[in-house]
Amino acid sequence: MGHRKKNAPRHGSLAFRPRVRADSIVPRVRFWGGLDSPRPSLLGFIGFKAGMMHTIISGENPRSPTFGKPVFRASTVLVCPPIRICGIRLYGENVEGEYALTEVYSDKLPKFYERALPKGCLAKKYDVNVLDNFIENVKRVTAIVGAEPHEAKLSQKKPIILEVEIGGGKSVKDRIEYAKSILGSTIRVKDVFKAGDFVDTIGITKGKGFQGPVKRFGIKRKQHKSRKSVRAVGCLGAWHPAAVTYTVPRAGQMGFHQRTSYNKRILICSSTGEGMVFNPEGGFKHFGIVKGDYIVLDGSVQGPPKRPIVLRFAVRSKMEKPIPPKVIYTSVSLIPAKGE
Repeated sequence: MGHRKKNAPRHGSLAFRPRVRADSIVPRVRFWGGLDSPRPSLLGFIGFKAGMMHTIISGENPRSPTFGKPVFRASTVLVCPPIRICGIRLYGENVEGEYALTEVYSDKLPKFYERALPKGCLAKKYDVNVLDNFIENVKRVTAIVGAEPHEAKLSQKKPIILEVEIGGGKSVKDRIEYAKSILGSTIRVKDVFKAGDFVDTIGITKGKGFQGPVKRFGIKRKQHKSRKSVRAVGCLGAWHPAAVTYTVPRAGQMGFHQRTSYNKRILICSSTGEGMVFNPEGGFKHFGIVKGDYIVLDGSVQGPPKRPIVLRFAVRSKMEKPIPPKVIYTSVSLIPAKGE
């Protein structure tokens, strides 16, 4: 590397280019994986990040010195209100890729779904039996689901719409029949996931605005007597080609990117019950009160409080049969709600 006296790994992964702001606060899921189950089920769910706590569980690895001993784990609480099945969409496949065959919507949706769904779809009457005419050409069956932030005690009125694939079952016909059976109803998180399952979290990270290359890519500052700049790249590249390549660390947007975190274990999947809340004293900072269905994940989750997080079954899971963890202690517990 020329006259450099030491080598160093390059700064900033090229895997995440371009580092631009996400198009939407709701992440786009490109792959849902699969589910080896005789019963059809949704392959994902939507939750809202509440905050972090710590959990002490019993060590489970027999080859580890912590086997059977208390193990401290940092944990994240997600509020998961019931999601509503708004519609069903079928996909076929040809040489050009996947394409939508048909879709139907429920006629039992609340009126505020007009804010999020295509105009006029709530007024139209759909015949779900039309789906049976496409069974031979169906590649995928997806459910159009709606998460209602107000159910998580958030101020947003507009529902969050997401397409979630339906997996499991013995055939495509089973998945279509399952989709028809849940159309217009609500699904709770315990109907999809259980304690011990491994999931992937997909969400938009915390935005940090326009930042320079030192903070954005972690490059080193130049010496204090350097000419013109200290927190800039020392060399932008060669004379020829007379252009700055995309691999050179430059200033720009940092954060608010879509990221996927793999293999997060569900430590607790429960509900508060009537007259109870799952909170530290005063509620979670920047979120408030956790009431209703919630899950506790092992480790951290991307994004600030209130950020919608999509959960899916882990696509890189190493454990064939998930085992519910033995929880010894939680820093946050169920307490009676004040004023009830």
